Amino acid sequence: MRALTWHGKQDVRVDTVPDPVLRDPDDIVVEVTTTGLCGSDLHLYLLLGAFLDVGDILGHEAMGIVKEVGPAVTAVKPGDRVVIPFNVSCGTCFMCERGLHSQCETTQVHEHGTGASLFGYTKLYGQVPGGQAQYIRVPFGNTLPIPVPHGPPDDRFVYLSDVLPTAWQAVEYAAVPRGGSLAVLGLGPIGDMSCRIAAHRGAETVIGVDLVPERLERARSRGVQTLDLKESKDGLTDAVRELTGGRGPDAVIDAVGMEAHGSRVAGAAQTMTTLLPDALAAGLMKTVGVDRLAALYAAIDLVRRGGTVSVSGVYGGAADPMPLLTMFDKQLQVRMGQANVHRWASDILPLLTDEDPLAVDGFATHRLPLEQAPDAYEMFQKKQDGAVKVLFTP
Repeated sequence: MRALTWHGKQDVRVDTVPDPVLRDPDDIVVEVTTTGLCGSDLHLYLLLGAFLDVGDILGHEAMGIVKEVGPAVTAVKPGDRVVIPFNVSCGTCFMCERGLHSQCETTQVHEHGTGASLFGYTKLYGQVPGGQAQYIRVPFGNTLPIPVPHGPPDDRFVYLSDVLPTAWQAVEYAAVPRGGSLAVLGLGPIGDMSCRIAAHRGAETVIGVDLVPERLERARSRGVQTLDLKESKDGLTDAVRELTGGRGPDAVIDAVGMEAHGSRVAGAAQTMTTLLPDALAAGLMKTVGVDRLAALYAAIDLVRRGGTVSVSGVYGGAADPMPLLTMFDKQLQVRMGQANVHRWASDILPLLTDEDPLAVDGFATHRLPLEQAPDAYEMFQKKQDGAVKVLFTP
C-alpha cells in the first residue's frame, strides 16, 4: 500500500509499504477513504524526531470502509463505514469506563509514563502505525471504531476522529455559562471549531484571536468577533476586556500550544533538539521546559477573575514555568488534556445531519490526493494558501 512515512525533520514521503494484517482476534483492517492533516502532525514534522524511526506511518484522523475483521469481532463487518478515533482505547478498562479514553489503562505507554497510545504519533504514544495511508489496522474492533451511515460525504464524519471531540472537550472544559463570553486563542482547525461549538451551545460573545488573515476572515464570517494579534499584540488584554464588560471573558481556550509566536529563546531551544543525537534530544524534550508559552500566558492574563482556562493546544516541556501567583490570585480553574473521543461522540453525532449546524461539510480548505501530502505538510506549516484544514484521499 501507499502511506506517508517519516524520514527526518521536514522530510515526509509517500512510500510503498506492506499492507497491514490482523494480529489479534479483535483487530480489523480499514480501507481509508479520507484522512486529515492535523496541527499536531507538525510537531512530528519539525520537532519530535527523537521519538520517531524512519518509515513510521503518520496520521491520526482517518475514516473508511471495513475490509477485514478478526474472528472475535461482532460489532462491525466488512463493508461497514467507520471513523477511527485518534486514541487507541480499549473501551472497557477503569479509565475508559469513566470517559477518560485518552488515559486508557490497556494502552498506556509505561516506558515513557504517558497516557493511551495514539495512532501515528511517536514512541511516546506507542508508535502505532497511523492513518495517512491506504489501509490501517485498528485494534479493539468491537469498541474502538465509530460506525457511521453510508450516504453523506466523508467530510460530514471524518472530524469525529479528532477535530470535533477535541474542540467539544475544549468548550466543555471551558464551562462557558449560557449567555457568557469566551475568547479562543488560535483559529486553526481546533480553535475555529471551538468557536462554532461554543456559539452553538449558547455562548453570547465569542472572540477569536489569530494573526493569519484568512483564518480571521473565516471565523468572522460565522459571527465571531476577531482580533488580529499583529495589530493588537501590545493591547490584546485591553481589547478583549473592552468586548467583555471590562472584566475579561468567562473562559479562554488556548488552542495554540507550543507553536505560539513567542519566546525566541524557547523557539531556538526547540530547534536545537532536532540537531542533537536522539538520546540527548529525547531527554531534553521530556525534561526541559522549552515551550513557547505566549498563548498560555495570554490566556491567564485575559480571563476574568474566577474564570476558566481550557488548554487544547499541545505542550511538550515537562518543566515549563507557570505563573502560579497570578493563577492563584485570580482564582482560576485550568483544565486540559488529550480529547477523550468516545466520551463526546454521542453528543456530537446528532449534529452531523443535513442541517449541519457546525458547517462541517465546508470545513476543509484543501482536499488533496495522499501523493501530495509532502507538499501539503510544507504548505500547512508555512500557513500558505489559506490552509486551515487539509484532507487527503489515499
